[in-house]
Amino acid sequence: MSRLKLAEPVFTPTTKAAAGHDEPMTYDEVVDLVGAELAAELKRITLAVYQRGAELAAERGIIVADTKLEFGTDKDGALVLADEVLTPDSSRYWPANQYQPGHPQYSYDKQYLRDWSTSIGWNRKEPGPEVPPDVIANVTERYEALYERITGA
Repeated sequence: MSRLKLAEPVFTPTTKAAAGHDEPMTYDEVVDLVGAELAAELKRITLAVYQRGAELAAERGIIVADTKLEFGTDKDGALVLADEVLTPDSSRYWPANQYQPGHPQYSYDKQYLRDWSTSIGWNRKEPGPEVPPDVIANVTERYEALYERITGA
């Protein structure tokens, strides 16, 4: 692994935008939005989930470059981890033995599909383009390879 690896994971909060991509937030903005106690808990849980996933993946030769976790609260105000967790749709997975700092990485996640959609000039507006069978097969192959590497099955 390269010396470019961060010494520790970084908490980079975002919020849902009305349309388009998530909007970056500062930690202080999170505190203003949900209070200091809940902001600290969000950060703690996010980093713990990432760290555990990254450790398990590293044992299998995979780098978890980043991940996105989504949280909400239930009707009683309790914090709830929602949606997908550490899937190839919410995380970037790279084979450790192919990692090359400063270069695009081979990925076991949706980056291949993103790169394809960019290469055809899709403007990210509805309707999306029809995805050709070979692109679908490539993404499926990557997801299955990740599953096999992580689970051993």
